[in-house]
Amino acid sequence: MTSPVVVSASAKQTATLIFLHGLGDTGHGWSSTMAALKPAYCKLICPTAPSMPVTFNAGYTMPSWFDLRSLDDSGPEDEEGIKSATKKIHNMIDEEVKSGIPHDRIVIGGFSQGGALALYSALTSPKQLGGVICLSGWLPLNKSFPGAMKCPDTLQILQCHGDCDPLVSFKWGQMTASILNTLLKKPEFKSYRGLLHSSSEEELRDVKEFISNSLPPV
Repeated sequence: MTSPVVVSASAKQTATLIFLHGLGDTGHGWSSTMAALKPAYCKLICPTAPSMPVTFNAGYTMPSWFDLRSLDDSGPEDEEGIKSATKKIHNMIDEEVKSGIPHDRIVIGGFSQGGALALYSALTSPKQLGGVICLSGWLPLNKSFPGAMKCPDTLQILQCHGDCDPLVSFKWGQMTASILNTLLKKPEFKSYRGLLHSSSEEELRDVKEFISNSLPPV
């Protein structure tokens, strides 16, 4: 696997943000955006997914966290790939814990496929994380919940979605939000008018506020 992009904390590190890119991107794609949103005491890790042939993109090889077979909420899913990618994310979290950062001072997030993996990884982790950010994403293997859920129901989630998203439909985002509402006490769902499958200044302001609230200074 390619080495992740790491932006060290500029003050004494007391928190970590792990952010996962979308299909076909690399850790560099989001690193400068997220580095600008994190507090000084927070380290940022933006890993790059391994390259693999992706069914959704006609079998072309590109960085992908798991094989994406469809972007339809009832389409087939790569269960084995999703679970194997989740293990890698859980290991990454464990490495931070070993280095002295408690679970509740770690926020994971991602965009699109990365957001989907961040959601699944957080919900299937027995330790409560500081929070989860899912931008233009969905909950993979959603029919396995609530059975697959291991995290406490107080996990903080910020889910953001553009209402004009042509790739991961807004309807799918709303459906994910309703599932999360049955699993967790206070998940947050924010929609953005006219936003396509991308980000906006308004959304990034909300993300920055969520990170600050989830990882306050200690």
